[in-house]
Amino acid sequence: MAAIVYQYDKRNGNTYAYESVSRWDSDKQQSRSRRKCIGKLDPVTGTIVQTRKRKPEPTSKRTYSGATYLFDEIVRKTGVGRDLRTCFPDIYRQILSIAYYLILEDRNPLSRFPKWGITHRHPYGEDIPSQRSSNLFAAITEDGKNRFFTLRGKQKKEHEYWFYDATSISSYSKCLAQARYGKNKDHENLEQINIAVLFGEASTLPFYYRKLPGNITDVKTVKNLIADIGYLDYKKIKLVMDRGFYSEDNVNAMLAARLKFLIGVKISLSYVQEALVHMRNEMRNFDHYHPDHDLYVHSKTIVWRYRQERPYNLDSRNCNEVLSSNLR
Repeated sequence: MAAIVYQYDKRNGNTYAYESVSRWDSDKQQSRSRRKCIGKLDPVTGTIVQTRKRKPEPTSKRTYSGATYLFDEIVRKTGVGRDLRTCFPDIYRQILSIAYYLILEDRNPLSRFPKWGITHRHPYGEDIPSQRSSNLFAAITEDGKNRFFTLRGKQKKEHEYWFYDATSISSYSKCLAQARYGKNKDHENLEQINIAVLFGEASTLPFYYRKLPGNITDVKTVKNLIADIGYLDYKKIKLVMDRGFYSEDNVNAMLAARLKFLIGVKISLSYVQEALVHMRNEMRNFDHYHPDHDLYVHSKTIVWRYRQERPYNLDSRNCNEVLSSNLR
């Protein structure tokens, strides 16, 4: 049984209130009581005022953690978290949290992050309201992104090929400066932006991207890629591209930059047709069968002539390169 007991302290003139809990002591066969001070009596209002702060009662919370723990492990093993921390030391946790959200909730707008953040464990651990996420994206500078691309490029495996490709993202937004009508790969009658990505063949990890206007065709992105590769100081480059990136100017540019590359070409090209004329009847010969790829293959070297501009010498020169042409 509990009751409130008041006791006057003549040392300071205060009257204290105690919560008294009575119990029966079966051993001594008598009543016992235990008192706990809960505050002092206000002489004016007659209410009990707490004299010390009580410890907050423990609360329980349930959060979804399975997928985010998996992402944590991926971030750790790939070194993405380390590189983000190096390039964006003040905001890398927020960047990771938003990345987790965008992967798990790909069809929901970023304005719903606060609701998701309450029910999921994530690196930042706190709410990121819509306004703060806008400031966060503004804080990711071009210099910071380039430093991140440089660090990621150093993580590639030795001797691996780099696949280069581009995709389009359709948008209803009227606020995106780079949204343009172009060759929509999803056949949607919408404006789009293009994303060019470079990723490793062995590591299967992307380490470079560029956002481009939607009306830029794949073939026109290669010179931007070459310029970025030189700026980011990538080494031992071996590019692989499909025929959407093929043009004589692009081949000339990659040769001038001393890049190794493998690129698909159209069968209608004259030097391809010339090779086919001589090999059409022999291609099905077992000597040309490649068991690893289950293909019939024929390789032929050709001389590629182009003119190289030399800006430092203010002139140009004729160049010849021996290229391998593979038929399959």
